[in-house]
Amino acid sequence: MHAAFFQQKFHYFFHICIFALEKFKYIIDSLGKGEINPPMLGGEFMSIREDYEKLEQSILSPYASLSMFSKGRLVDEKKCDIRTDYMRDRDRIIHSKSFRRLKHKTQVFIAPEGDHYRTRLTHTLEVSQIARTISRALKLNEDLTEAIALGHDLGHTPFGHTGENVLNEICTLGFKHNEQSLRVVDKLEGGKGMNLTFEVRDGILNHCGDMKPSTMEGAVVKQADRIAYINHDIDDAERGGIIKNSDIPKNCMDVLGNTHSSRINSMITNVVYTSMGKGTISMSSPILEATEELRNFMFERVYIGSKAKAEEGKAKYVVEALYKHFLKNPNDMPEEFVNMLDDNDLDRVVCDYIAGMTDIYAVNMFNKTFVPAHWR
Repeated sequence: MHAAFFQQKFHYFFHICIFALEKFKYIIDSLGKGEINPPMLGGEFMSIREDYEKLEQSILSPYASLSMFSKGRLVDEKKCDIRTDYMRDRDRIIHSKSFRRLKHKTQVFIAPEGDHYRTRLTHTLEVSQIARTISRALKLNEDLTEAIALGHDLGHTPFGHTGENVLNEICTLGFKHNEQSLRVVDKLEGGKGMNLTFEVRDGILNHCGDMKPSTMEGAVVKQADRIAYINHDIDDAERGGIIKNSDIPKNCMDVLGNTHSSRINSMITNVVYTSMGKGTISMSSPILEATEELRNFMFERVYIGSKAKAEEGKAKYVVEALYKHFLKNPNDMPEEFVNMLDDNDLDRVVCDYIAGMTDIYAVNMFNKTFVPAHWR
């Protein structure tokens, strides 16, 4: 098993090196002959994207999603000369305002005192790292994997799942963060969405619950999301004094490891070797059972009723109060959201506005709306 893994890795890097050397030789030769203009890099050199697409065909697994065979975008557009479609999607997400706002959105701890607790943004980055590691090892499309991972939580509310649950309870249309993430990339970002590929949109929508992504890369992100949050939430819970490492069930320690890094490594390594050469992404039974036991432990000790949730009631109150206020006073929302009322239900637009808020923005908006100016 290990020999096959390293053989695949060698094969991958060998082709990368050959590709790089051939491209470098082409540039030098062409410059010497005056066939390309360095400032413009015109002519054939602008087909770098096509070279990448051919490289994908030669080195990726038969189970990988090839960018040249994407099902396309909601609106057709001219392809980039340098980047594949999935690279382009990744870049659009990274440069979006929705992505930047994740840095001030709760992961688990609401308004923690300390600089080292996870936020929704650092969670997203950890998911991306884990997912890319798995995809690269399985020779899947790493660019597609990264784009899905970076976009999977764009629709998350302020105050984490607390905010999501409140909106789902009080909004007549319901609210799910994965559906909102898709709405962000399809419609809300920049007032018109990002026009991402089908495969990225599918992975974003189907990254949680019982939903099943249509690509292997989407399945990798779904697995990586769980690996990331279970482990980093343990780390944060220990930092917050809610649990100690010795509280973790012995069976989980024996199977997965007794440190943060060893548990992550055990899960990732197991996913890679269990999924290698198959059309599914999975863990072996012993690792899966220990992971589920660890997740259940977190629900019992951290996610429900612990000190990490001490501010949850206040956060719920803020979200609910803002929701009711904007339902009665829609013109108090920014102009871009008021303009959306021509084509969208009021409930949905209010949810769009609140879901896009950071924790800080929501609290400030609450104070501005309900607290007399003299007392703020």
